[in-house]
Amino acid sequence: MRIHRLSEGTINRIAAGEVIERPASVVKELVENALDAGATQIDVAFRGGGKSFIRVTDNGSGMAPEDLALCIERHATSKLSDDNLVDIRTLGFRGEALPSIASVSRMSLSSRLNGAGEAHILRIENGRRQDLKPTSLAQGTEIEVRDLFYATPARLKFLKTDRTETAEAADVVRRLALAHPVTGFTFVTEERRMIDAPAKDTHEARVARIMGSEFKENALAFLGERDGVLVEGFAGLPTYSRAQGNMQFAFVNGRPVRDKLIAGAIRGAYADLMSRARFPALVLFLTCPPDRVDVNVHPAKSEVRFRDSAFVRGLIVSTIRAALASRGVASNTGMARAAVSSFKPMTAPAYGGFAERQAAFEMDMPLAAPMAETPSMEEYPLGAARAQFHDNYIVAQTKSGIVLVDQHAAHERLVYERLKRERAENGIATQPLLVPQVIELDTSDVERLSGAQDVLTKSGLVLEAFGEGAVLLREIPTALGNADVAGIVKDIADELAELGETTAVEERVNHVLATMACHNSVRSGRKLKPDEMNALLREMEATPNSGQCNHGRPTFVELKLTDIERLFGRR
Repeated sequence: MRIHRLSEGTINRIAAGEVIERPASVVKELVENALDAGATQIDVAFRGGGKSFIRVTDNGSGMAPEDLALCIERHATSKLSDDNLVDIRTLGFRGEALPSIASVSRMSLSSRLNGAGEAHILRIENGRRQDLKPTSLAQGTEIEVRDLFYATPARLKFLKTDRTETAEAADVVRRLALAHPVTGFTFVTEERRMIDAPAKDTHEARVARIMGSEFKENALAFLGERDGVLVEGFAGLPTYSRAQGNMQFAFVNGRPVRDKLIAGAIRGAYADLMSRARFPALVLFLTCPPDRVDVNVHPAKSEVRFRDSAFVRGLIVSTIRAALASRGVASNTGMARAAVSSFKPMTAPAYGGFAERQAAFEMDMPLAAPMAETPSMEEYPLGAARAQFHDNYIVAQTKSGIVLVDQHAAHERLVYERLKRERAENGIATQPLLVPQVIELDTSDVERLSGAQDVLTKSGLVLEAFGEGAVLLREIPTALGNADVAGIVKDIADELAELGETTAVEERVNHVLATMACHNSVRSGRKLKPDEMNALLREMEATPNSGQCNHGRPTFVELKLTDIERLFGRR
């Protein structure tokens, strides 16, 4: 076949395949256009999973009749002047969305230019437009899209259920609502109103409205600025994590993005605060000069490229880490509610007379030895230690309730942060072994440890290969004391196998330190004296990130007195 020009209709359908992948893509493009038009109220109606009906109404600047006729032409736009693809200050700019939607649906556009005497409507079916006609519309623009993909029925086979497509479209509106709190948004289906965000919200109020009050209770505000680049938002506590990344929202100059660099920076900021299998909940807004970011990467405009990606990543990581480290001790409020709800009233056993009941009470419920009264300690965030149960958990009393502490998880974080601080300040202090210790391992483990000698040395472990199936350990960190160093080395070999060679050196060092901290912390089953328990609480209050262990599990749960009183019917 000889080279020939494709028809205009085919060109439009190809473009639609890139821009309009699913009903949510239609919603995204139309709502972004409304925002570019200065709308302060945007209403979305969605039926049949978006396949049968989508309507987006706004109160923006509107269009004149001649602009209304031109807007469905390919690459016709009011947002790009002088072909300047560097200084882009609007969400849309390619001029592809409306002609792409029109080529695969039955679409009508009604608009009234601000100050104009009347509105006009334009109908397009299968890419063919009808004549402009007067219509009734008070202000702005209203676009209806019916029978999406009827002109390309094969595309319908790749769509998911109506419920899934509706959820995707609602997620698009939520992201845009988060980025533009001044604008009001509604999203209504045939079943219910899924989104109702009034105009003129503050950023904080809009985040609470869209993300939920529980997220707001368990999130910290962060703010960082350097060389004209601003990073701000709300970072969820590490203990308020998720199995998926569906509660991570990132925006660049008001544009929702799903960017690998930003996602990697977020993961890096939480690197040693939670398990790699968990995802933090977070809202991040990045603002930078338009010439320092390229939004013209893909027709969907969900990916961006930064002129200095390392600078942006470093700013995100350092800003979030600083916020998490400065928060003091904090726990996930949802865990406390879950703990309270798990309690169930118990039926008293049917004992005999008073004497038998008293004897049974004294036998089954021995009283703990009285402790020294330290009422002033209740003023501290984690309160005063009152008891230890099951040789693993500390009960502390605060002014407003009680705190339950996992002693092993808490001390593990304290040792880890101590090792990191020691390494950052003067390098980890080591002690040579009087007799170097031979540790037998698999050949593959020996190779991994030998290949990571620089990382291990920075962590205070000095070792070398000793034949095919062993290593010779010469120095260990002073902080390890009498810890099981052979067990530590074996666990580190397993960690290195999981991390792989591509992991950054800093992360590998931190994983080694975390493994050492786990082995050298107060073990479960160890009885603690009152002064030891209080010393642990005070050190937790003074240590960054002490609300979770090195694996992301919570180190303590706080129960408010009001919640406890509800258990006993006092409230």
